[in-house]
Amino acid sequence: MNLPARMDATRKSVADRSPLRKPLNTRRPGVSRRRFLRTTLTLTAVSVVPRWILGGPGLAPPSNRLNVAIIGAGGQGITNLKELLKHPDVAVSAICDVAEFWDNSHLYYRHNGGRGPAKQAVAEHIKQNPDLGRRDPAVYFDFRTMLEQAQRDIDAVLVAAPNHIHAVACAAAMRAGKGVYCEKPLTHSIYEARQLARLALEMKVATQMGNQGHSTDDIRRAVEWIRAGAIGPVRQVHAWASGPNRPLPTARPADTPPEPDGLSWDLWIGPAKLRPYHPAYTPLMFHYWWDFGSGTLGNFGCHTLDTAVWALDLEHPILVEASSTALNEETTPLAATYHWVFPGRSGRDRIEVFWYDGGLRPPRPACLEPDEDLPAGGGSLIVGDAGAVLSGVWSGSPRIIPEEKMLQYQPPPPTIPRSKGHHRDWIEACKGGPPASANFDFAARLTEIVLLGSVALRTGKTLHWNGPSMTASHAPEAEPFIHGHFRKGWEL
Repeated sequence: MNLPARMDATRKSVADRSPLRKPLNTRRPGVSRRRFLRTTLTLTAVSVVPRWILGGPGLAPPSNRLNVAIIGAGGQGITNLKELLKHPDVAVSAICDVAEFWDNSHLYYRHNGGRGPAKQAVAEHIKQNPDLGRRDPAVYFDFRTMLEQAQRDIDAVLVAAPNHIHAVACAAAMRAGKGVYCEKPLTHSIYEARQLARLALEMKVATQMGNQGHSTDDIRRAVEWIRAGAIGPVRQVHAWASGPNRPLPTARPADTPPEPDGLSWDLWIGPAKLRPYHPAYTPLMFHYWWDFGSGTLGNFGCHTLDTAVWALDLEHPILVEASSTALNEETTPLAATYHWVFPGRSGRDRIEVFWYDGGLRPPRPACLEPDEDLPAGGGSLIVGDAGAVLSGVWSGSPRIIPEEKMLQYQPPPPTIPRSKGHHRDWIEACKGGPPASANFDFAARLTEIVLLGSVALRTGKTLHWNGPSMTASHAPEAEPFIHGHFRKGWEL
């Protein structure tokens, strides 16, 4: 971040040019009209220095401004960019994307992506907020070049590239001493998650994963209820999400259309195994190709399992298994179920966690009102001996069921600090404030649990998991999926 010394230097530079540095010689018998005008104009020039230089209410001086670089300016990248622009003490100083333009017209983002649209979004913000004194961001297509060339202009980095790029981009940014915000899931493999957690601790940088529901009051209330014993001891967790909502190819496309102008496909592939460009992989469908994503579980697990992992302090499961519709080596299945078993420990019995996707849902709980049903789109059901907590996909709108119990329940006093906002918490952590609550220590643990489901599915075996050693006994074929793949030149 720009240091206070730079602010002092700016003020000193202005002061050195000011006539106030030396008192006017009032003992001279007169002052010429030309000298009077020159002095007046100089004083006026000092008085109209833009407010952003000195700071003020709602404005941050350069010494307190966080300069953020964006890696991955697709749909979610620009969504994050626009959130950052809402903060007057944040400047988007650099934009990196492998494509000049992503056509998102058929997606839910309602805006296009790429270097061009991202730069345009910042330019429009600058035009509408001239008082902030922002400059147009530098634009890059290779994040490695950006981190090397723009080192002094970057304080922190937001990563919203496809999943298989997350680890290498985050690691490069942290090694450069930058705070990092990374979209969920944190990584594409368990090994990568473990490495990022270690590196964040080693480099002492501020981190946050983009599971936005983690910063809501909703999830905090649910966690407080569960910890206070509102539903008694918890023994089961059920979570589900819809998707992919359409049949997927079972093999790679046979045709090889030309790469779009402005796209570096080699950089998009990054550490993955090289294959020809095809629009079947991107901009959004990468989630459902094993080399780039981890399916519906990977896409939504860090949202929907968040409440349970936080409230119950889940860490390493001892057993993981999965089953699905037809499975192939290229794409994730249309529907799948996953099962994790977490060991009992002091004050807690063992806990079983179940995941359902592709339209599957858990059995109807006995404590749900007869005229209610489980949400079809997704949700979380944390079941205790004395009731359950039902939440939405992003841990939203939690309630205790049955309804009568919710109406009678007296919530405990808040014990978890409330968030100022998912991006705001990270911004303040980058400036030396308290760690964001979805920092990489927690995010890596949550991501590992999610990705273990994918490993179990792909091996077709029940995994007897040893968390500390990161190994699955009796399943050596799991190792490539645990570790991930790194093309030469992209090693972590």
